[in-house]
Amino acid sequence: MRFRSLCSVRNPSIGRRSQVRDLGCFSNLGFRSIFTNCRAVVLPRFGGPDVLEIRSNVEIPNLKPNQVLVRARAVSVNPLDTRIRSGYGRSIFEPLLPVILGRDISGEVAAVGHSVTSLCVGHEVFGALHPTAVRGTYTDYAILDKDELTLKPPSVTHVDASAIPFAALTAWRALRSTARICEGDRVLVIGGGGAVGFSAIQLAVAVGCHVVTTCAGQSIEQALAAGAEQAVDYTIEDVEIVTKGQFDTVLDTIGTEDTERAGINLTRKGGHYMTLQGEAASLADKYGLALGLPMSTALLLKKQLQYRYSHGIDYSWTYMRTDAEGLDEIRRLLEAGKLKVPVEKTFPITQVREAHEAKDKRLIHGKVVLEVD
Repeated sequence: MRFRSLCSVRNPSIGRRSQVRDLGCFSNLGFRSIFTNCRAVVLPRFGGPDVLEIRSNVEIPNLKPNQVLVRARAVSVNPLDTRIRSGYGRSIFEPLLPVILGRDISGEVAAVGHSVTSLCVGHEVFGALHPTAVRGTYTDYAILDKDELTLKPPSVTHVDASAIPFAALTAWRALRSTARICEGDRVLVIGGGGAVGFSAIQLAVAVGCHVVTTCAGQSIEQALAAGAEQAVDYTIEDVEIVTKGQFDTVLDTIGTEDTERAGINLTRKGGHYMTLQGEAASLADKYGLALGLPMSTALLLKKQLQYRYSHGIDYSWTYMRTDAEGLDEIRRLLEAGKLKVPVEKTFPITQVREAHEAKDKRLIHGKVVLEVD
């Protein structure tokens, strides 16, 4: 395996790059070359929380030139993790079983591929894998591309950092990459009580948007404290009635027929409606990749044309995508105290089954994080 234990840095006194030994790098010299296996939570088949297995001798693959080996300290439990465990995305993941779940991570760099110059062994980092990764982060040592990681602010704990990137990158792609929100825009976030929705509120507020959100009653104060100008309790109020005017951008994190109808009606002409509940994976699971993906493409095109002609709006399905620019903005907002996803409960990674069961049974509504000792 090839990895760098020397950090490449710029020496301002001579104006060129020089190779210098970093203390963190020196202390780990040779570590990765003799450590080739680790503990990981493995999904051998689809099912309930009981199918998850903790294996102590899972191979650590060789690093590619642009990859980073991260010693995990905390990994969060995302809805995508529990859905994949239950069989969502089986058309992609079933031929690859067993897989390791997990997308978010916060930890320390243990080794880097020879092309990585932005990170060094010993750096504290956080980040997230893309949704279809098969070697996830529920493990002592995870592998991510350099663009999937950024430096963790020293003021933020590993637990808090691990709760943010996947959800915030999902929101960032929708609002900043797709809708390209600007200062003064009116933004509606449907489902502001979840991690993606709550991240979206904060990202839009940071840009200078006027934000309205829907959420359950227990999340109202949290949404308002994050900067939303109005928080509608969807259990007792009709968002179409209580909100005034239409919105430049609507992000629907719920994706039911009712929320889509309301969101479409509340999007102004020329605006963007985006839903997280695209049907590509579900149709591929039902009909197979060969039929399901073309069907989903046709369905999306049909809806885009329908709403463009009926309402004059852009309609899209939005998904998380790793993005170095987005992750860098998320880091800056986190460091400035303008972005946070509250963690309701932590579990040791050895209790991963209990954590998944608690989420399945809705015993814990907020964010859950697995701590890795």
